[in-house]
Amino acid sequence: MAEYDLTTKIASYLDRHLVFPLLEFLAERKIYNESDVLETKIQLLTQTNMVDYAVDVYKQLHPDSPDPEDLVERRGLVVSKLHEFDQALGPILDILTDSEELESSSGKEDQNLLEYLIQNHQFEVKMVDVIHDCAKFKFECGTYADAAEYLYFYRLLAPADHQNLMSAEWGKLSCSILVQDWDSALEELAKLRREIDETPNVPHLTRLQQRTWLIHWSLFVYFNHPKGQEEIINLFLFTQDYLNAIQTCCPHIFRYLTASVITSKKRQTLLKDLVRIIKHESYAYRDPITEFVECLYVKFDFDLAQQKLAECEKVLENDFFLVACKGAFIENARLSIFETFCRIHHCISISMLATKLNMSSDDAEKWIVNLIRNAKLDAKIDALEGHVIMNTQTTSLYQRVIDKTKSLAFQSQFVSQNIDKKKAAISAVLAGGAPPQAVQRWAPS
Repeated sequence: MAEYDLTTKIASYLDRHLVFPLLEFLAERKIYNESDVLETKIQLLTQTNMVDYAVDVYKQLHPDSPDPEDLVERRGLVVSKLHEFDQALGPILDILTDSEELESSSGKEDQNLLEYLIQNHQFEVKMVDVIHDCAKFKFECGTYADAAEYLYFYRLLAPADHQNLMSAEWGKLSCSILVQDWDSALEELAKLRREIDETPNVPHLTRLQQRTWLIHWSLFVYFNHPKGQEEIINLFLFTQDYLNAIQTCCPHIFRYLTASVITSKKRQTLLKDLVRIIKHESYAYRDPITEFVECLYVKFDFDLAQQKLAECEKVLENDFFLVACKGAFIENARLSIFETFCRIHHCISISMLATKLNMSSDDAEKWIVNLIRNAKLDAKIDALEGHVIMNTQTTSLYQRVIDKTKSLAFQSQFVSQNIDKKKAAISAVLAGGAPPQAVQRWAPS
């Protein structure tokens, strides 16, 4: 399954700390040689402060070798630096964690709060940089909860034009993902998206790169949050700027968009847009998941679609983000095959349909009976002949208009929002807005 593994492609757009969960998953699935995965972990860990973790991985790879001298020496330096930060942060945290002080300063934001602390509590501007540097160091040590707390204080105090502010936004999102606080991660993702989309005077290439990073980081959030499926479809399918970023930089993301649409309760209204995109972008990227949709809705090749569905099952089992939705995908894919087949044929053999659905005849008959009952299909089963008979359905002109315009209101809303954003950006430029700040990634790979 290494042929369909996207870890290498996805990892190039992630912070190195976000890559570790992917490597742990690969190690469990045994897709690659275990020693290769461990070697990759060590290469990443040597660029962080997680020295103890690096030593443990090294011992797994070389069980009979002593601890590497460079890691032992590095550990002493990390411990010493942590002690320095703890001493420097002591008086700062005493001020910031004072409950009475926080209550009295509530309502003050950004520069006002910073000036208030400077005037009343001997706070210094350079302390803001100390908080940021400590958060970064704690993050590199793997203490993500502490890093998130310090980043909260940093963003509360840092001026709007501070050079590390955008870096801190990415860092806070990373921390929320790594501690699996998905509600917080969804909020941070939305905030970061607004920063990327609405900050004026940012070069187009920089904005494209930021959107590409956001697309990949969002996979952690969207496939773990209850509202993630709806959000991923809205962002990847109906937000033109992000769809353009996927088409330009990372067409492999169409795997996750396709899986989200297939498992969605609204897939019937979404399939037309998805099929159009897959058809146009098949030259840039294809795998069993996208090919299943292409075979079923473009080529109407049911035999090949069934073959691709069997391959999809293996791909889903070995994909870090999609493994949890394997059952829903297979069930909805079978339903899609049945619905499409029924639109084309009037009388269908249950045994033949069972073969296409990769089920036994008895299971297929029960599945079809439940489907007809739950989906209220205009069909009946001839048990003696073993056939499913579809009644002829004529769609009224009124219903056709409703079906074609069902998604227009939703798409129009996004178009309207994009127009408002562009107007706001133009107004800011005409008003003489400040030049954009330098964009820094939290921890470039």
